[in-house]
Amino acid sequence: MGTFTILLGGDLVRTPRLDRQIEGSRIIAADAGIGHADMLGLLPELWVGDFDSVPVNLPENLAAVPRKIFPAEKDMTDGELAIAEALARGATSLVLAGAFGGKRADHAFLHLALSVRLAEAGTTVLLTSGAQEGVPILPGKAGFDYADGMLFSVLGFSDLAGLTVSGAKWPLVSVEVAFGSSLTISNEVKGRLEIALERGRALLLAHPYPLPES
Repeated sequence: MGTFTILLGGDLVRTPRLDRQIEGSRIIAADAGIGHADMLGLLPELWVGDFDSVPVNLPENLAAVPRKIFPAEKDMTDGELAIAEALARGATSLVLAGAFGGKRADHAFLHLALSVRLAEAGTTVLLTSGAQEGVPILPGKAGFDYADGMLFSVLGFSDLAGLTVSGAKWPLVSVEVAFGSSLTISNEVKGRLEIALERGRALLLAHPYPLPES
């Protein structure tokens, strides 16, 4: 039971906030996600995947992590397989570390959509790259501990009804948001951020550690 961190193959930077979020959790790596373990000072209990993208020159302790090997031609991604293993071990909360970016935009999209489905099934989910993080938004109310001035967006996965956003530079009160609308993109925290939704499904994407522009 409890929190599992799933190490995925997307971009990941180590921050104090990320360290707090994964502290004390159990760790499962999905294929290339094992490459993040050394940076984070973690030793996964399991390494899952088809092992077609294993990092070179892994430290001996990581190379020795128990593996669950799947064929390359399968009907689930390595990330989804790792999540399934965590749920089978009793996970009630998941931190998907490395859920954004990387070489596969399709995998990144899957992680966003899958997080919403998992939340609907009762699992608490946080997606993170260290610099950005995502939290599923379902009907109900939720509050967030973000600092003033922090950039955030609400990404709709459907039409949204009765969306209220308070504690923001541009608050919203019980608005309708069409699927694909940019109305809820690029807002800023101003006070205690709270979001309420009457109907629909969405993802809060926040930027607690914005990376410098190149």
